[in-house]
This record gives sequence, C-alpha cells and structure tokens, in this order.
Amino acid sequence: MNSDANPVLALAWTFALMSLFAVGGASAAIPEMHRVAVEVQHWLTDKQFADIYAISQLSPGPNVLIVTLIGYSVAGIAGALVATLSMCVPTAMLAYYVSRLLKRSSDARWPALIQAALVPLSIGLMSASGLILALTSDRTWVAALVTAVSAVLAFATRLNPLWLLLAGGCFGFAGLI
Repeated sequence: MNSDANPVLALAWTFALMSLFAVGGASAAIPEMHRVAVEVQHWLTDKQFADIYAISQLSPGPNVLIVTLIGYSVAGIAGALVATLSMCVPTAMLAYYVSRLLKRSSDARWPALIQAALVPLSIGLMSASGLILALTSDRTWVAALVTAVSAVLAFATRLNPLWLLLAGGCFGFAGLI
C-alpha cells in the first residue's frame, strides 16, 4: 500500500497484516517492521528505527510500544493510535477464536504439536530481531564490540538488561559509539 496517498491507511494495513504473523509477540516482528518502515515505505532511517526501538524498550509497558512510536513518527497521534490498534486487535481476535477452538479440542493431540512447533519459530524470529537491530545500530567496531559484550553478559549472567542499556547509552552520550 502506498503511504503517500494516506499514511494512516498504510499504517493500518501494514500493522494489521503484520500482527497476524508476529508469532511470539511484537518483538518477533522487528525484522519485518524494520524492512517495511525503513526499506519499503521510507518512514524512518536506520538510526531513527534503532532509536525508536531503544525508547520502546526502556519505557514501561508492553513491547508493542515500538508500533505506537512508528505510527507517531509517520502520522502523529492518529498514526500512533491506528498503528497500535492495528497491531493488537487482529491478533487478539485470532487468539480468542483459537483459544475457543483449543478448548473444544483439549483431548486431541494436535494442539500440543502446534504449540511445540511454535516455540522454535518464536525463538528464531526473536533472534532475527536481535540481528536486524545489531546491523542497523552497529556502525563502528566499538559499537559492535559493545553489542557483543552486552549479548554475552545478558546470556551468561543474571544482570538486568536495563543496566546494559544504560551502559550503552552512557557510551553513546560520551561519544564513544
């Protein structure tokens, strides 16, 4: 859909469709959000996308906040509202109807098989999200090193990720990355 004609309609269509494929939540759809917002629609630059992602992760609330911020960047308050509702409502309706179907099929084996198959899919989508964000944010070897060290620390320790984000922000504020 062409965003020049009506950016609010483009946001609605984009995020309604994306919501149906965001297995694992909005974080799993980050690569597609980046592709659409930066490469296809040119709503944002790589840096703006990375900044919006960082703000959405530091802010309290659900991880779908990134959609709200993209919508706001494109079409103000109306864009934020439309993008958020478009990302949430179709998925909520689908989840409602699937849960009703699963409740009726509680004795069948296929619901457990589908659920087991969705776990690695979700992990793969979230890993792709991390890769996309690293590729859009790490423009220098120092930034790539900070990302790699943060990933290792997040994996190997129980350190709260907010401390890692704060450290990265301090490095950026100091002009080191």
